[in-house]
Amino acid sequence: MRITGLGHAGMFIETAGGSILCDPVVGPSFFGSWFPFPDNRSLDWERFGAADYLYISHRHRDHFDPALLRRHVRADIPVLLPEYPTDDLEQDLRRLGYENIVYTQAGVPLDLGGVSVMVTPLRAPSDGPIGDSSLSVDDGTASVLNQNDSHPLDLEKLLSFSAPDAYFTQVSGAIWWPMVYDLPQDAKQNFAQLKRDAQNKRAMYYIDKVQAPHVFPMAGPPMFLREDLFRFNGWGLEDDSIFTDQAQFLEHMAAESPDQKGYLFVPGTQIDLAGGEIEITQTLYTDAEIARIFGDKWAYLAEQRDSRQAEVQAEVISRAPVLPPEEILAAIKEWWEPLLRRARTIRNGVGGNVRFRIGELDMVVDFPKAKVREYAGEECIYWYTIPADLVSTNIADHEIDWSNSIFLSMQFEVGRSGKFNEFLTTFLKCLSRDRIEYVENWYAEQSDQTEDAEIGDWTVQRRCPHLRADLTKTGKIEDGVLTCALHDWKWDLATGKCLTSPGHPIRATRAGEGAIIETGAPAASA
Repeated sequence: MRITGLGHAGMFIETAGGSILCDPVVGPSFFGSWFPFPDNRSLDWERFGAADYLYISHRHRDHFDPALLRRHVRADIPVLLPEYPTDDLEQDLRRLGYENIVYTQAGVPLDLGGVSVMVTPLRAPSDGPIGDSSLSVDDGTASVLNQNDSHPLDLEKLLSFSAPDAYFTQVSGAIWWPMVYDLPQDAKQNFAQLKRDAQNKRAMYYIDKVQAPHVFPMAGPPMFLREDLFRFNGWGLEDDSIFTDQAQFLEHMAAESPDQKGYLFVPGTQIDLAGGEIEITQTLYTDAEIARIFGDKWAYLAEQRDSRQAEVQAEVISRAPVLPPEEILAAIKEWWEPLLRRARTIRNGVGGNVRFRIGELDMVVDFPKAKVREYAGEECIYWYTIPADLVSTNIADHEIDWSNSIFLSMQFEVGRSGKFNEFLTTFLKCLSRDRIEYVENWYAEQSDQTEDAEIGDWTVQRRCPHLRADLTKTGKIEDGVLTCALHDWKWDLATGKCLTSPGHPIRATRAGEGAIIETGAPAASA
């Protein structure tokens, strides 16, 4: 088996039973903000585009690049489609002309004739754009796990496919916190450090559980080449950003787990696997070039910025014409109010007004009353400032996931009173009837709290209220605070209160103190 790195989360897998092109992206993505790091334009995209199969893990635009697919990947290629609860990714692919869809079953091996694959999707509201997935591949000579951005809960089932010789996993962030928030600089620096630490901790958790002999960090970081975002590259010019690069994580992994073998995975990295043996060759960059890219990173990023402004400007020119404020308000009102009326759990979970300043428009979304109107001085729990051309483009495209467009572009500002509200972020990535109905049903199912478990001196509900992880495997208790390792969410066990986001209480009591009591309302009615 041979795996070639294509940049970011992209890879080309060649096996005895055929080749698979995974998540190819050149970008720029997210309104011209994200470029793969390092530059991957010089790869032989015609060769990789002639693959036998195409796999797109999810529809985030740093994994799904329509322009690249149109240019280089034939329309009749068989596409391995994850089994998602809504058909948004399938419809995206069909609009590009891809009709040869191979419908995979969640966590079920599929024989492609000489190679076995398994696509394992995740379907919770917080999993990417309502869905994320991993790809397992075994051709009899070697096995790989491309976990990508996904954070699987049932690792035993995932690893029952085969023990991977090589393991590829996300180690960098794909989030806008805390960079775009209205916070003092020292607070941003502190929160950025906490976020980087949490990302490292989660990656190391998976590396320890998977126990693959060879580990390849991937899926980030991006390059920000817009002038207004350049300072947020890597850990930031002022140490207020979250994007750990491959070399930085490998250094961290070596310190945390010195016996674990980790390798740099960049565009052109060629990995040959057979019978437990591995050989790695860099085919695009020389060792000296790689040393400079990571050792003198800001100089490399500045060169990329200065040479690629035409791509940035081309994206800006491609945006839809800016609508007048009254038309933006009318369009959002017509679009969002019917969804809000269906989103009872989300409305209650947000529980207040959210303000949007969009160009000259000052608008409020009243979640409790399911109304969109002009802002009239109401107290708000969140406030966004978003350029009107981004919103006008999303209206023109009827983009149903604003986290997959505006928010990951980082071309906006936001402030809030209180903690992060996951229900609000979920609503803004579920701007379709199908998505709203799915998420409302998903939240309702989370009220099932029939099973409990002993963790240390506490008896708690076995499943994490956030994304249903098995807390006997992912939970750790210190000083009465339970932390779930998958996303670093925390609960005060004495009160059951979630310390990370409102509306996700846990049921808990000290072991030996009698019957379990509910220490908060169930998440479905938060």
